[in-house]
Amino acid sequence: MSALWRINLWVCGFFVLVTLACMGLLVHQALADVERELQSAEAVVEYLSETAERDPASLQPRLTGSLRHVRVRWLEPGEAARLPVQAGLDAWLGRLLFAEARHSARVLDLHDGRRVQIAVDPRDEIDEVWDSLQQLLGLCGLALILSLLTIRWAVRRGMGLLDELLRALQQVSGGQLKVRLRAEGMPEARQLAAHFNRMTTALEQSRADNAHLTQTLLAVQEQERTHLAQTLHDDLGQYLAGIRAQACLLRLVTDQPVVMERTVRELEHNCEHLQQGFRALVHDLYPVVLQHLPLAEAFGLLVEQWQGRHGIDCQLRIGAQLPPLSAPDKTQLYRLLQEALTNVARHAQATRVRVRLQHRGAYLHLLIRDNGRGATQPQRPGVGLYSMYERARSVGGELRVISHPGAGWALALSMPLEVS
Repeated sequence: MSALWRINLWVCGFFVLVTLACMGLLVHQALADVERELQSAEAVVEYLSETAERDPASLQPRLTGSLRHVRVRWLEPGEAARLPVQAGLDAWLGRLLFAEARHSARVLDLHDGRRVQIAVDPRDEIDEVWDSLQQLLGLCGLALILSLLTIRWAVRRGMGLLDELLRALQQVSGGQLKVRLRAEGMPEARQLAAHFNRMTTALEQSRADNAHLTQTLLAVQEQERTHLAQTLHDDLGQYLAGIRAQACLLRLVTDQPVVMERTVRELEHNCEHLQQGFRALVHDLYPVVLQHLPLAEAFGLLVEQWQGRHGIDCQLRIGAQLPPLSAPDKTQLYRLLQEALTNVARHAQATRVRVRLQHRGAYLHLLIRDNGRGATQPQRPGVGLYSMYERARSVGGELRVISHPGAGWALALSMPLEVS
């Protein structure tokens, strides 16, 4: 069942209840009015009866024909006296209103030999009540029709907006993010159109950003693979080739102690360089230090290596009694600091960096701040910032980036801790 039909049913039910209540009040008031009218009519019947017994000529039709609630009826000889008989709705209404009322009727035998019936007749009162009920029903019916027409017009107008919104949402779900609603009509419709258009604009921009980031990530992945291949081929491969050649040379110079000693020293040197290269390569792929050192010591080692490699002063402050963290959380924090320091070295032009890791309350706070050139924050973050945002989200934290031209960059991470 549509919303319009449900609203119509509710309105009709409400009008029925109101109409029944008004009819009940009207009938209740009619009962009191009928009682008063019939009391007056009984007094008139008593008066006419006494007058007719004294002077039959006083019952003139032109006088008695206009009486309300009293009927004077002349009877033929031998005719039985009877009250007016009613049928249909008038009879039902008469029984409802006059079920307990006294129907006074008198049959008089006058001096001139005629017989007359003088009785209380409630038909006028029934007609009045029935007319009032008809007027009430007509008024309520007219009000109901006008209400339904108004509701239909209003709902159709509102449903038109909902139909347009539904069609637009179907297009959005199908991937058509360029759809827009017209900002016209009622204020609510304009507000809805404005919010919908902002939503689709944001979705379209997000899709474009995601496509750009995906392309960038694929390019970075290819660069990392290329770098790994070059490192294995050009650096480590050359050392392995040199070690193999020197091992073959050892067979030929077994009788030459000086040459053998020099060759052994070169082998040790090449093996050491090969080991350092493998360590650097493994460190780039995964921070192995996290498996063997606490988070504070791993941070200290990372800061020390970065400072020695880039020559930028970096001070690390770590609060006492850091809470235990899971291996994935430690990895994400380590990588976030690593990427932040990489960005500082590439873009900040800073001479000093401050790193602080503290535990306060139910949160772990990481702050990285430099004294570089700073910049206005971009509306759309690049791969580095986007990666840090995603790492902060993966640990359930919130990353805030603060920067102003000439005031450096500041990255603040608030990470909630699990309550044990």
